[in-house]
Order: sequence, then C-alpha cells, then structure tokens
Amino acid sequence: MSSASEFWIIRPFNALFCAVFAAFLLLLTAASLVLRRKEDRTRRLVLSAACLVTFIGFFAYKYFLSIDADFKVINAGMGGFNWWGELPLHLCNINMILIPIAVMTDKRPLLSFCFFVGSLGAVMALCMPTTGFDGYSLLLPRMLGFYGTHFMIVIEALAIVTFGLYRPRFRDVPMTIVTLLAIGLVIFCVNMLLRWSGLHPKANYFFAVETEGNFVLELFYRLLPYPFLYLLPCALVLGAYQTVIISGFALADLLKKRKKDREEIKA
Repeated sequence: MSSASEFWIIRPFNALFCAVFAAFLLLLTAASLVLRRKEDRTRRLVLSAACLVTFIGFFAYKYFLSIDADFKVINAGMGGFNWWGELPLHLCNINMILIPIAVMTDKRPLLSFCFFVGSLGAVMALCMPTTGFDGYSLLLPRMLGFYGTHFMIVIEALAIVTFGLYRPRFRDVPMTIVTLLAIGLVIFCVNMLLRWSGLHPKANYFFAVETEGNFVLELFYRLLPYPFLYLLPCALVLGAYQTVIISGFALADLLKKRKKDREEIKA
C-alpha cells in the first residue's frame, strides 16, 4: 500500500481522525463567532438548516451503502443491507430530527437530551465504529457518509450551547433521564413492530432489544435480563455524566460572576 493510500486510512484516534475532528470543531467555532450577534431565531434556523443538510446527506450515504459491493461482502454475516434497519433512529442519528424540533420549540428537556445524548451518542459511534467502517480509506463513499454524518451530529449537538440556545443546569438532569427513557420506550416499540411485521427481524435501534455483544450492556443485562429494561442503569450513567459536565458550566459561571463583582468594586 502506498504512503498516499495509507494517509487516507481512518480509524479512531489516528492522525486523520483527529484532523477531521479538529476541522469540524473549527467549523463550529467559526459559525458560533459569525452568529453571536444575530437574533436567536436566525441561529435556530441556521442550526435547523444544518440538520436538514445532514439528514439529506445521511440518506445519500445510505444509498451508496446499499450499492457498495465490498460492504455487502463485509456485512454478509450480519444479514446484509436492509433499508428498514438503516433509518435515522439510532441514539446518535435520531438527533438530526430532534435538534430542529428542540431549538424551534425551545423545550428544555429536548434541548438537554440533544446536547448531552446526541453528542455522546455520535462520539461513541465514531470511537467504536461497526464492521466495515474501521481501517478503510476516508475517500470511500460509505466512509465519507459515516464519518461526515456523525461528526456533523456532534457539532450540531454542541452548537445548541455554543449558539447560546441552551445553558445546562443541574435541574436538567432528572428531566433528561425521563426524556431518554420515554424516547427509548418509543424506539423499543418501533423495534417490536419491525420485528413482528417481518420488515426487519433483527431491528435493534437504541440497543433496546439486544446487547449485540456490547460489554457494558452485557453487564446491565446480567442485572436485568429483559429487553429494554436492561437499559435502565444507563440512566444512572447519563445522570453522572451530566453532573460532571454541568459542574464545569457552573464553575465557569461562578468564576465569571466573581470577576464581574471584582470589576464593579474597582469601578
């Protein structure tokens, strides 16, 4: 393999992965700076438009995936390509749909879900790519689609905060957990419908039916050996994750307030 070909090989945390991630973060930073003096409505529309573009790109990526001969061979043991199994209903890509709804309705539970769960879900997918998306050239259509979609979802979720549309608070923790469980229950029902109808006998969006070998979920399944219910411990993990992140925001707000108080005293 030539050095030029090796340069385009992408896998979690290699040089190309980090460079692409940095490029998307720079895009987010630039957009946040350009829009910082704009009205909230403008920022909401821009973010919603970005999600729409990502949504269209997602289905273009899935089309190319459906005609990818190499992927069919790679994925043969997993049942092959099935459009009913490629809907944007996973923990990460469902946010292409939910983020516009969240920012346009300004509902805190949904904003919190999209910011915390959307970004975390997409990062997890990027760090633990499934078979066929790890160690191949980024220039392949399926790789451009996979990494482009997930990196966009990450920055769109982060943009909810960087655009000034939402500020995390400790009071958001319980309602985010409730929102996650409610959405998860709906997705579980969708899985059951797809399985019972025969449209997709292995439907497992949100991992709500099977662990698919995930070692963390396997541990939870030993505690609660029932579909969907074994995901309940994830709520505790989410709560702890939120608490850590929100603590950072609270500390930043405290330092900002103290700085402002000192400036007022000097004045």
